[in-house]
Amino acid sequence: MNVRVRGIYATALTQALLDEGHEVVDASAPIRRRFDAEFGSEPPDARIATTGDRQGVGAHGDPDAVGPLRDLLTDAGLDALAWTDPTPPGTVLDGTVTETLGGGAVVRLRVGDDSDGDDSDGDATAEGYLPFGSVDDRVEAGDPVRVQVRESAAPWTDRRPELDGSLRAGGGLVALEPGSGTRVDVRNDEAARELSGMLDLLGLEPPEGWRAVWKPPAVDADTGELEAGLDRAVAAAEGLDAAVDAAGGVGVLDGGGLVREEPLTRPNAGVWVWFGRESRFGLDDRRRGATATMPGHHRVKAGSADASAGVDLAEALCEPEADAAFPFGVVADAFGPAEGDALRLEHGKPDGRLITLGEATVTAVDADGSVSVEREMTGGGTYDGLDVPREAGDVAETSLKEGRWWYPTTYRGRDGTVRGTYVNVCTPVEVFPDAARYVDLHVDVVKHSDGTVERVDDDELREAETAGDVPEPLAEKARSVASALENAL
Repeated sequence: MNVRVRGIYATALTQALLDEGHEVVDASAPIRRRFDAEFGSEPPDARIATTGDRQGVGAHGDPDAVGPLRDLLTDAGLDALAWTDPTPPGTVLDGTVTETLGGGAVVRLRVGDDSDGDDSDGDATAEGYLPFGSVDDRVEAGDPVRVQVRESAAPWTDRRPELDGSLRAGGGLVALEPGSGTRVDVRNDEAARELSGMLDLLGLEPPEGWRAVWKPPAVDADTGELEAGLDRAVAAAEGLDAAVDAAGGVGVLDGGGLVREEPLTRPNAGVWVWFGRESRFGLDDRRRGATATMPGHHRVKAGSADASAGVDLAEALCEPEADAAFPFGVVADAFGPAEGDALRLEHGKPDGRLITLGEATVTAVDADGSVSVEREMTGGGTYDGLDVPREAGDVAETSLKEGRWWYPTTYRGRDGTVRGTYVNVCTPVEVFPDAARYVDLHVDVVKHSDGTVERVDDDELREAETAGDVPEPLAEKARSVASALENAL
């Protein structure tokens, strides 16, 4: 298949794709320099792009291509986790406006079975954001709407998929939207004029009722590719017309719930893949086969934009030693965290959600990757697993260590008395400049104030494994870590 790749993981993933016999198209200039390979300009069957927070990637495109890509991406390491995207770009859905914000509306969408991988339900929903500028009329809470996904969002982010009130078909070289005529969406004026002249010469006109919007990749396409691109867009537009005609009126409602359980059309599939620390180092090994790569290349780049630029500079100035240790102390000194900084505890869940446990104060940072943080607790409720009251003024002392599959938090009262210790089993901890991040693996070990040790939440791990959220090898690793902690405590 043909795949387009962009972002900080592009070199490693290009190597993996080529190793599996796939074609990489529309390659960036750095990729062309690093590989002794031919890169075509054909439209991609799927696109892989790094997420805005640099923690993973999204792969979207032809359903027959996305499935194999999911396997290729999760092969990066034991802690690479994947979730099906219920709202891949191009999907057309009926929904209901639930609230209006300053610049748009929140829409509840019926996305069918694919949002959670459980074919037994059929009532899955998702939220999307519809900018007011993308609809002809003002919408209010309770209004039914028909929308198309323009841009999706990873499940661990706080963004909603962006929706559009107008329908568009195709992509790649050319997209068709309601209207008439032809538009060349290319910033280079000279290239745009040349492409317009070529389109006129070839007589490539959109069908009646549609406007053709030609994209930048069309500039480098030959005559056959331009004609094929328009044919694909026309076929997609006809399919979209047929789906909308078959669906009838917009947003048929029944007691506030949508009757239609499936999208009108889902031309693309999608998957989101979160890379953990082991996965990033596995991708380092892939990248090292193509170009000089420092230890922890992807781990550092995932931390911040400044850190990413620093990696590029370091690798341009010197040849990194492949067997050198990850320089955590150097990275922390340059980009953080430092003693006194605020550090978020970003607690990932196996179903793709991300929960921030709070913001802690860094009390110590060591070059070996050990970082200690403290949080002052508010009163009310009890501590999970410990069954002791949480009192105002309690202090939570958390000891993080880069790369470790667990971390302990000890709760102390105002007088310093230990109220208990909770040891969280998780994917290898990463301590970025402003956040420590991992994915919780459910099973945990607690040590009560009287010294009693107890293992908890094995049932939740089994349920997550059965649901497919935690792959079997990762679940076995979590159980092994929990057993070792039980014996050690």
